[in-house]
Amino acid sequence: QVQLVESGGGLVQAGGSLRLSCAASGRTFETSGMAWFRQVRGKEREFVAAFARSAKTPYHARRVRGRITISRDNAKNVLFLQMNNLKPEDTAVYYCASTTLIGLFDGKEAYDYWGQGTQVTVSS
Repeated sequence: QVQLVESGGGLVQAGGSLRLSCAASGRTFETSGMAWFRQVRGKEREFVAAFARSAKTPYHARRVRGRITISRDNAKNVLFLQMNNLKPEDTAVYYCASTTLIGLFDGKEAYDYWGQGTQVTVSS
C-alpha cells in the first residue's frame, strides 16, 4: 500500500518561507514520478511542480518559478517543496502525489496516490 504523508504547512506572513515534506512508502520512490499540487476550496486542484520517473531535473509551473522549488531525497524517500517569498495567493492545501507512468505530467489524472494534504496560509 502506497502512503504519502505531508507535513510542514502552517501560517506565515507574506514574504516568508515554508518547507513542505512528503514522506513516501509502499512504492519504489526513486523510480516514481512525484508531484506537488495545491487546491483552494471551491477551485480545481492546481499543479505546482513535479519530477518525472527517475528524472533528476524537475518542472515547475510558470506561476511559481523562482519562488518555489521541488526537490527529493531518494535515500530517505522524501519529497520537498521549498517555498520562498510567499504571497497570499499561495494560500491553499498542498498535496503530494505519486505515479508510475512514464513521462512528466501536470494533470492530476496521471497520479494514482495522494497524501492527505497540508494547509499553507499566507497572511498579508
